[in-house]
Amino acid sequence: MANFAELGLAEPILKALIDEGYTQPTPIQEESIPHLLKKRDLLGLAQTGTGKTAAFALPILHHILSNPKRPSPKGMRALVLAPTRELAAQIDASFSAYARYMNFRHAVIFGGVGQNRQVEAMKRGVDVLVAAPGRLLDLVSQGYIDLSTPEFVVLDEADRMLDMGFIHDIRKVIAKLPAKRQTLLFSATMPNSISELAHSLLNDPALVQVTPESSTVDRIRQAVLFVKAEQKKPALLMLVDNDKVERAVVFTLMKHEANKVADYLNDNGISAAAIHGNKSQGARERAMGGFRDGNVRVLVATDIAARGIDVDDVSHVFNYDLPNVPESYVHRIGRTARAGRDGWAISLCDAEQRAWLKDIENRIGKDVPAITDHPYHSEEARLSTQRPPVLGGGRRNTRGSSGGRRPKGNGSTKQPKKTMSHNRQRKFSR
Repeated sequence: MANFAELGLAEPILKALIDEGYTQPTPIQEESIPHLLKKRDLLGLAQTGTGKTAAFALPILHHILSNPKRPSPKGMRALVLAPTRELAAQIDASFSAYARYMNFRHAVIFGGVGQNRQVEAMKRGVDVLVAAPGRLLDLVSQGYIDLSTPEFVVLDEADRMLDMGFIHDIRKVIAKLPAKRQTLLFSATMPNSISELAHSLLNDPALVQVTPESSTVDRIRQAVLFVKAEQKKPALLMLVDNDKVERAVVFTLMKHEANKVADYLNDNGISAAAIHGNKSQGARERAMGGFRDGNVRVLVATDIAARGIDVDDVSHVFNYDLPNVPESYVHRIGRTARAGRDGWAISLCDAEQRAWLKDIENRIGKDVPAITDHPYHSEEARLSTQRPPVLGGGRRNTRGSSGGRRPKGNGSTKQPKKTMSHNRQRKFSR
């Protein structure tokens, strides 16, 4: 494997990489950077946690160093599009870290906050602009940003942007870009929609695929617990209330459920914070800050955060709700086992979500091991043939159930908090 110096990167960038503790490039970096330094368009297929940000950031910074010029007012030399506020902020922070020994101007733009500081940052132009598509188009329409200037255009997490309905915004942005540019598209999956987008955007691109599409990280130990829906909260508490769980992300389907789960954990002595699309940007930044510095032990999130949480030492991921899209399972559990570490991914599966587990197992090509030796095990959930719930409306009538409704209640059963022996608890976290 080549080192970063052998890839031909400029000395100020190599010095910053040493400061960051980078020693060897990851596969996506080793394979992508030479193509990008040769000015080729690129389609990169790799999951989160593989080092994609550095794979495109480092050659962009090398180009800026090698070809110095003043950015155009309201313009940028490189434009990076990202699906969420959190991911945009993290990409911007990575650029800042890698460019610490450069004369470098950058800005990050997303919604949920006032636009004045963003407008001010763009007046003189920047070397790199990282932006969420919605706010970017808003400022373009107001005349504060000029999209005719970028030499590089990067679409990061392109499949996620399409999942979130950004395709029309993306096409509006693309229509305003210069024809002569180097375009990079990174995606964790390759559905037809991404293939079509890549075909329309990229010119004779290099293809870099470092892992099989939607494969799970080998170091992640996976497990599923079959439980009744109304016992998910105490079952989750049983799992989280363990010294082996150093830092965990819990995923829910619904925003209101994320709030309830975070409140339940806090009420039971586990420091937790919720993060989802209804939270203000300030609240989301405080939650992420507390999670990074250790004041928040558990981050409860919806899928909006599945690819936006870039914290290396997450020991556990818990799926309080299974995702209804199998690929989302892969992205969720990819929050653990990062930077060479091991990790646990444990899912709670009720009767209604049993069909989703089958879809996930079909997608990853293997069964998720079931752990049944715990006080909340439900054979009804394990053997369920119910249809999955319908999101965004009522629930379908299900076979073998009275209308497919979940039992009422807030999930706070009066069962003892610790009914599992110490040896049994260790199964879930060692």
